[in-house]
Amino acid sequence: MASVALTHLDPASRAAARGWSDLTIRNLFIIPTLVFLIIFNIFPLIYSLGYSFTNFAANRSEPWQFVGLQNYRELLSDDHIWSNFIITAKYVIVSVAGQMIVGFGLALLLNRSFPMKGLITTLLLLPMMMSAAVVGLFWQLLYSPSWGPINYVFGLGDFAWLSNPDSALYAVAITDIWMWSPFVMLLSLAGLSAVPQHLYEAAAIDRAGWWYTFTRITLPLVSPILLIALIFRTMEAFKTFDIAYTMTTQPTAELIAIRLYKQAFQQWDTGKSCALAYIVLIMVLAITNLYVKYLNKVKER
Repeated sequence: MASVALTHLDPASRAAARGWSDLTIRNLFIIPTLVFLIIFNIFPLIYSLGYSFTNFAANRSEPWQFVGLQNYRELLSDDHIWSNFIITAKYVIVSVAGQMIVGFGLALLLNRSFPMKGLITTLLLLPMMMSAAVVGLFWQLLYSPSWGPINYVFGLGDFAWLSNPDSALYAVAITDIWMWSPFVMLLSLAGLSAVPQHLYEAAAIDRAGWWYTFTRITLPLVSPILLIALIFRTMEAFKTFDIAYTMTTQPTAELIAIRLYKQAFQQWDTGKSCALAYIVLIMVLAITNLYVKYLNKVKER
């Protein structure tokens, strides 16, 4: 007989003995979480929004002045800012596309039984458990033109990956792919394990080829999970700072997050940096909204 979920307090429980109602128990769990979110998330968000309409500078004691939309107009008319956005868009496309391909490919390879599968899967998950700054320094050594193993393995001589303006961005993107492909792999493995095996058995009976099975069974059923991974990784790639800042100083690899950091903590233009942060937030929300709409369409099929 199926167990019935409890919707009321057990009369014999300690909470019932103290006279606590179901509503009181629920509020004891929810209210601290709401207070935490308001203090550490919502309040700074609203506070920084107010600063984005001022000329406030954190390193000056002079009173700030309300400037309206001036910060937004100056940022949106700045060619350097648009260059940062273009660099960031290029980085997001290369990085996220690489993560989706590598992560899903690893998941397909791991979606079968073989010796030491658990150990290999665990080892593949190690990169995303490391600190991003540590990963950046580690790959900076690997890219070293003097004694880095990457140039030695591929026979590139003393090619300077991180000092070359044409390759710096791609070098950072490769590092990000190495670090976060396991995340896509993990989500893809969850999706692949949920695909009913009888569909593959029916395809085998019909003598369907591997490409037909992949495009008609595997990919359509796993695509919602892949879209979720795509949403998360796009948002995170758009905010990438630590890896790029640690690895190179090339202007061709100056992502919008690095530009935001320089605006806020090197130039101390706090009001304008808050405005730039909200421009980035709006762009990320717009892109995410497109993904979510497409995800809902995929789920309706």
